[in-house]
Amino acid sequence: MTEPLDLARLQRRLAEFAAARNWQPFHTPKNLVAALSVEASELVEIFQWLTPEESARVMDDPDTAHRVTDEVADVLAYLLQFCDVLGIDPLAALAAKIDRNERRFPPRGAQGGSERPQLPED
Repeated sequence: MTEPLDLARLQRRLAEFAAARNWQPFHTPKNLVAALSVEASELVEIFQWLTPEESARVMDDPDTAHRVTDEVADVLAYLLQFCDVLGIDPLAALAAKIDRNERRFPPRGAQGGSERPQLPED
């Protein structure tokens, strides 16, 4: 039976994987954030010329779904390694950011109006 997944366990597995291959010297914040950017760009590339409707159905094609899933995994792997190297708790960082955005962008009534939503700047 497999153990339930959690971020800390995945971060440990990634660190152990890198350590077994002596990759730690290359896992600097600069290199990890560059790799994260490359992997995010590879995810963007899959969607680049799709219409909004096609993008909503991207997981219907098994080959494309596999590519999307792999790129999501790559993005998450580099993000988790980046956080680990810098000592960032990604879940705490996300919770704090949601808290700030809830204060910055209070609800403005019913959803679905013609008003363009105000998007966060950062």
